[in-house]
Order: sequence, then structure tokens, then C-alpha cells
Amino acid sequence: QVQLVESGGGLVQPGGSLRLSCAASGSISSINVMGWYRQAPGKQRELVALINSGGTTNSADAVKGRFTISRDNAKNMVFLQMDRLKPEDTAVYYCTALARISGRYSWENYWGRGTQVAVSS
Repeated sequence: QVQLVESGGGLVQPGGSLRLSCAASGSISSINVMGWYRQAPGKQRELVALINSGGTTNSADAVKGRFTISRDNAKNMVFLQMDRLKPEDTAVYYCTALARISGRYSWENYWGRGTQVAVSS
């Protein structure tokens, strides 16, 4: 199995910055896409940003120009640098990875437990 552990959430004032990290561990053969989703209270989970193993990224319009996704393939880690945060960015942020376990040929999607980000004055 693959375990994803997020860190870096917290409370920040509007206009501030946070950096989220996510580390993948387990019997990993390879990881294709890694990324972040978020879920605000009373809303559905939504895409924030994704990055593939080659470094190609995709992000939601709401965060373009403010959030930057990156990854360290050697360490199986993905990061989300969040700048110019807004109150509407308040949500639980979930790490996700499309990974293949050693000895298996199929790709499966894995999720972390989430880290809370609160933007408030």
C-alpha cells in the first residue's frame, strides 16, 4: 500500500503564505501524478493542482498565479507553495498520488488524511 502524509497547514492572515508538503511511503514502484485537492465546509472536494513525473502541471483557475506545485521525485514528495492567500482558500487540503505498488501492474489513486488551512484576520 501507499501512505500519504501531509504537513504544513495552519492559520494565516489574508495575503500570507503557507507551504504544504506531502510524503509518500510504502511499497512504491512508481508514482505518476501527484497533487492537491481541497474541501471547504459544505462544499465538494475540488482540484487545486496536479503535477506529473515529468514536471507538467495543471492548476485550478482560482489559484493560478498564487499557488505553485512542485515535487521531488527522488523523495516521493509533492509541495504546494501558497502565496497571497485569501479567506476563500480556507479548506482541508488533501494530497493525492497515482501510484503503482511493487509487484503490481495497475495504477491506483491514493489519498492522504488532509491538513487544515485557515485564512483569517
